[in-house]
Amino acid sequence: MSASPILITGGAQRLGRHCAERLVEDGHPVIISYRRERPELEAMRRRGIVALYADFSSEAGILDFIARLKDETQSLRAIVHNASDWTPDRQGDEAGADFERLFRVHMQAPYLINLHGRELLEACGEPQRDIVHMTDYVVQKGSKQHAAYAATKAGLANLTLSFAAMYAPAIQVNAIAPALIMLGADDDQAYAEQARAKSVMGMVPGPGVVYQSLRYLLDNRYVTGITLPVDGGRHLR
Repeated sequence: MSASPILITGGAQRLGRHCAERLVEDGHPVIISYRRERPELEAMRRRGIVALYADFSSEAGILDFIARLKDETQSLRAIVHNASDWTPDRQGDEAGADFERLFRVHMQAPYLINLHGRELLEACGEPQRDIVHMTDYVVQKGSKQHAAYAATKAGLANLTLSFAAMYAPAIQVNAIAPALIMLGADDDQAYAEQARAKSVMGMVPGPGVVYQSLRYLLDNRYVTGITLPVDGGRHLR
């Protein structure tokens, strides 16, 4: 348990919310960023989770979030970059704007938060301090329908290496690359079966496996600059 909070960006739903709530159960104070108000936020606030609005679609929005984060806390035990935008590729005039937004969410926001958040991590009194980037299995192979998403997540994976070298040994920087952890509300049975068939494990494990992976990184003092795959063995297909 740490007195300094753990920041999870995009922590209001799905994997981010699960990890935030599990960390609170384990005794860690937690700060999350959220993009829009949703009913789940009130329940999270009642559990003591601090929720800060963030618009990562512009540099000004990112810097505004960083300033309010520093007003909220003087130190951080860890930063978990979970904020993500699963926008498919579009043709025409929207394509450029879509790519720019994904770049800002997946690359510029983590980049700037890591730079400005270094002093918050160094102010933590704990012997271990972490940055964790949530990337994606798709980084390994690209995507026919989400090329911009895959490219910007690949950029985030590369930032893992750079910041790990830059911040060692005081701050460890790693990544988690998940695939098919949870189904979406609109995913039908046919999609679920098709998705399961992509891995040798043939299952949809739920968010607990990502929390186990995050916990491993937060608890291990001798790991930095790695990407931990949580994909059910897709590389074996």
